[in-house]
Amino acid sequence: MSEHTKNKIEYIIAIVSDFAAAHSLTTMQAYRYLERYQGIDFIDRFYNVEHTFSFEDVIEDLTAYCHRKGGALA
Repeated sequence: MSEHTKNKIEYIIAIVSDFAAAHSLTTMQAYRYLERYQGIDFIDRFYNVEHTFSFEDVIEDLTAYCHRKGGALA
């Protein structure tokens, strides 16, 4: 596994954990929500940009993105 791939995986895990904490969810609930509303795909596709922002900004971006895709969290 390349270093870039390893870093991306670790980053996605950290984002899911922070997303869960920000929205008072378990990590599994957060993962399922992000998967259902394409948040994991968003982070994967835009990793090169998103990882340069603060975690708070990324959580805001992710929340807004999932909301636009039909998610109830806002």
